Amino acid sequence: MIKVEHLNKRYLTRNGWKTILNNINFELKKGEKIGILGRNGSGKSTLIRLLSGVEAPTSGEIHREMSISWPLAFSGAFQGSLTGMDNLRFICRIYGADIDYVKSFTEEFSELGDYLYEPVKKYSSGMKARLAFALSLSVEFDCYLIDEVIAVGDSRFSSKCKQELFEKRKDRSIILVSHSPSAIKEYCDNAYVLNDGSLYSFENIDEAYKFYNNNLPPK
Repeated sequence: MIKVEHLNKRYLTRNGWKTILNNINFELKKGEKIGILGRNGSGKSTLIRLLSGVEAPTSGEIHREMSISWPLAFSGAFQGSLTGMDNLRFICRIYGADIDYVKSFTEEFSELGDYLYEPVKKYSSGMKARLAFALSLSVEFDCYLIDEVIAVGDSRFSSKCKQELFEKRKDRSIILVSHSPSAIKEYCDNAYVLNDGSLYSFENIDEAYKFYNNNLPPK
């Protein structure tokens, strides 16, 4: 289980403190798949970073009783001067993963070829996303965090990612944050809505959609 209690996050800006997340509370059980709807700037990516441990909350608690991935396709932790393979070896040491398996899986899945042996700073954003996605799936987690990255690369590669994540790992937990109701409806059991820093829960996805649509900013 993952249990989030009274989670708050704020940043100091030139105009003073800005609250991004305000008193967030929810639970995720093993095997459960939840979606978090929110428009751009609502704090979705911040919440994902806090859940993964990339950032620390300003206050509140995140109780993790199962292993959680880093945000899929998140490449911010890569050391740019190292090669993709060097970054892979470092991740294997951190997570205690079998380097031979991770290397074999990443080589095949990422389709980066010789670029795996080039410094990551030479990669395009798409290549970094492919490496990060492949590494995320090569290390087994109980819960996968997804931040608007269902579509990685071309449609064929995107389909491969979906099959690997949603079919081969259908027994795992998922937290998907998105501004796309269709993605959440396709992959999740239920949905929350993040609006103005507050998280709202609903009995079903349709109720979450209704609230989300009623709180969209005017065009």
